[in-house]
Formats: sequence, structure tokens, C-alpha cells
Amino acid sequence: MRFLALVSIIWAFSFGLIGNALSGLDSFFVTSVRLGLATLIFLPFFRFKKLPPKQAIQLFGCGAVQFGIMYVCYIKAFTYIPSHLVALFSVMTPIYVVLIHDLRHKQWTARYIAAAGLSVIGAVIIKAKLGESETLWIGFGLMQLAGLAFAFGQVYYRDWKARFPDTENRNVFALLYLGGVSFALLASSMQTDWAEIEVSMQQWLVLLYLGVIASGLCFFLWNKGATLCKPGTLAAFNNVVVPLAMVTSLFIFGEINQVQSDQMIRLILGGTFIFAAVYVAERDTPKNTE
Repeated sequence: MRFLALVSIIWAFSFGLIGNALSGLDSFFVTSVRLGLATLIFLPFFRFKKLPPKQAIQLFGCGAVQFGIMYVCYIKAFTYIPSHLVALFSVMTPIYVVLIHDLRHKQWTARYIAAAGLSVIGAVIIKAKLGESETLWIGFGLMQLAGLAFAFGQVYYRDWKARFPDTENRNVFALLYLGGVSFALLASSMQTDWAEIEVSMQQWLVLLYLGVIASGLCFFLWNKGATLCKPGTLAAFNNVVVPLAMVTSLFIFGEINQVQSDQMIRLILGGTFIFAAVYVAERDTPKNTE
């Protein structure tokens, strides 16, 4: 759980950085650079010869979905909605985590559904001022696609690691990033005019941070944490970042110029529900977490 908690804190600042510091940059360019940097971090640890071709294809495909499709949709959403709404609209991800897990394992675990449900209730309580705009629904739809892709990748990698427990995470993680950056570059080749992109020094520094730390290190820790916890805990932690991200986006990055008492109350109440969800998922831990 400590890996998931640490990553949630770091990711909370990513929403505001992308929505503000990288505002105006092509979303496919941002995705490609971010995943490209993450790939470079783990390439020195990659042990291709020790990995059978079938497993390599599985991990490449997992990365294309979890990182490639997710990031393309996630970063594109910032074109249509502000970062605090991007955070808010990710509240369905834990439900997707639990449902995908149960579908893959042909089972139905009520406690995990309850944990995911509590975390969604907590995140929804944290309300923001929603402007009336058609772009709102485009942003919402993109975030649901991103949530489905991210949830599938987490569950798939967790199951894959359970089948091959002797495989070190760091020795194969570059392959997931390769899958992600390959999808991002494919999408970028059809949508982005790289020659027209202008990036300031500040934006390069933000991209470096997001690629190396928020993506490279944090996705590794997140998937490692996913292999060490139950699906319900993983689902709940997918929403721990929501109140943290909304606090940073609204108050630190100034998306709301004035802190309002009712919003603070909602953040506290919503956060209580989300952390209660983690408790529900963790209590009475069964021996079999498959």
C-alpha cells in the first residue's frame, strides 16, 4: 500500500502541471515525450533474452493499452476541461478496476465492489463548479476511456505477475513503456505537426519531470504496488489521488482564486469516504488474492 500512497501524492501535482504549465502544447506530443522519457529510464534494466516472445507480446500490448491509450485520452481531455475536472472525472476508474478483475476471474466479490463504491461516493462529494459547455461531455468521455484503459492494464499486469512471480518488475517494465510510446507515436504521426511545435524551457523542465518521475518512476511503483495488494485496495487507491489532485489544481495552481468553505468541507468529507474505502478493502484479508 505504501507504493500506491506515495504515487498518489506525486500524481496529485501532475494534473495541475499538465493543465497549466503545458497548456497549448499538442497532447500527442506531450504523451510521446513523456512515455519516451519513461522508456529510456528502464531500458538499461530490460532483459529481453530472458523473456519468451509470447510474454513479450503480452507486456507490449498491456503497455499499449495502459499507458498508450490511457495517456492519449487523458492528456487530450485537458484540451476540453480544466485539470480539476480531469481529476474529478477519473472517479469511475476504481469501478472499472473491480469489474475488469471480476470479469477476468469469473467471480463477484461484494466487498471489493463496496470499497470501489465508497471511493466513488467520496470523490463525487468533492464537487467543482461545472461550466455549461459541450466540451464538458467530450472531456468526460475521454476520461472514461482513459479510466478503462488504465484499469485494464493494472489488472492485466497484476494477473500476469501472479503467473510469473520470478520475473523482476524492473527487468520487463521497459517493454510496457515501449508499447505505450509506440501507440502514442502512431497517434501522433496522424495528428501532430512536430515542426510547428514550440516548447519553452519551463515546459521542457515540466516534461522532464513528468516523464522521469511522474511516469517513469511512478508507474513502475504503481504497478509494483498493484501486484502486492488486493483488487479492492487497488480500486480504492485509484481515487485517493482525486481529492489530492483537486486541492492542488484548485488552490495551488489557482484554478479557483478564492478558497471557499463549502469546497473545503466537501474535500474533507469526500476524502474520509475514500480512505474508508481503503480500510474496507484491506480488512479481513483473505489468503487467496487471485
